[in-house]
Amino acid sequence: KYGAVNLAGIDYYNKLIDALLLKEIQPFPTLVHYDIPQDLEERYGGWLSPKSQEDLEYFADVCFQNFGDRVKYWVTFNEPNVFAIQAYRFGRYPPSHCSKGFGNCTTGNSETEPFIAAHNMILAHAAVVNLYRTKYKKQQGGLIGLTVQDLWFEPKSNSTADKLATERAHAFLSNWFLDPVILGKYPTEMKDILGSTLPEFSKNDLVKLQSSLDFIGLNYYAAFYVEDCMFSTCPAIPGASRTEGFIKQTTQKDGIPLGEPTGMPYFHAYPEGLEKMVTYLKERFNNTPIIITENGYCDDSNSTSTIEESVNDIKRVKFQASYLDALSTAIRKGADVRGYFLWSLLDNFEWTFGYTKRYGLYYVDQVTLERTPKLSATWFRNFIAENIRAEPRANS
Repeated sequence: KYGAVNLAGIDYYNKLIDALLLKEIQPFPTLVHYDIPQDLEERYGGWLSPKSQEDLEYFADVCFQNFGDRVKYWVTFNEPNVFAIQAYRFGRYPPSHCSKGFGNCTTGNSETEPFIAAHNMILAHAAVVNLYRTKYKKQQGGLIGLTVQDLWFEPKSNSTADKLATERAHAFLSNWFLDPVILGKYPTEMKDILGSTLPEFSKNDLVKLQSSLDFIGLNYYAAFYVEDCMFSTCPAIPGASRTEGFIKQTTQKDGIPLGEPTGMPYFHAYPEGLEKMVTYLKERFNNTPIIITENGYCDDSNSTSTIEESVNDIKRVKFQASYLDALSTAIRKGADVRGYFLWSLLDNFEWTFGYTKRYGLYYVDQVTLERTPKLSATWFRNFIAENIRAEPRANS
């Protein structure tokens, strides 16, 4: 049924994990990052089929069995909320499903498929966590979580309508996934609007879902103002539809941007948003441990920028310092934050933006592939050296 396990792949990751540990780097693997084997997509429709749950569980079993003796942190999905939206609502990511008016696709239903795919991913996550806890946890002692991309939302006005719209924005972006795997149910805001369009969990599903993670992985970059489109009239824009929660997102109020613009459109630097986001998750989910799995700055260099200009990335240094300061404030106020990953080590392939966006601490020459440390690499290294607390070693 499943074919043969690729032993060359097992060997590759064994060597990678061992090499990381040799350098005292903790491996932190993600099982699914936007992709699914093409064979499963063609065989039964990928995440639109419940069969995907069983197949991911099998894949996870192979990973736990081969790598779990050395891996102590696992992430089931990276940004499944973004994937469900981009792949099944707007058709920007494979398998490129959407309805007319949402994107340019040859197949799909933007009103229903995002929720079907999300439902199967949520249940697949729960199945994988249940497998780990019942078969591997006692011996391997690792932790397993789910990573979502989240944005901080501010009501554009003090009106009740905009404040309610802000809650809907959270519900339709991250709580869509976090509520089921922590609280065992979809957000009330989603159920009230979507009704029967939102799939239901069986009693058996609910048993597996309750507290089916050890930590929340949070990818955070930016914040938006939110306007109501349920009780107010909005143009036909992304967000304003029923399937998106009847909201309008904007980065400006009275002509003033929410944060400083960066090289990524609409992702303005707003460090206060990270503190607010972490505090929001702390209060909503009973201070479930959080690991910042992505946070970083996209510089505004372009094809005409010199390497000297790109390497002297003062804005990235300011970004890192301000965001880490905001995070430390949330920690001092009681948020259980266990770790922080900066995006990214190298300038890399940024999905639909390709190599046109640079997030790295190291500049990569796209012709020679030579890597040059930026100012931010030196700053981050010094920050860690000056602030790290020595952790007690085992048997010491």
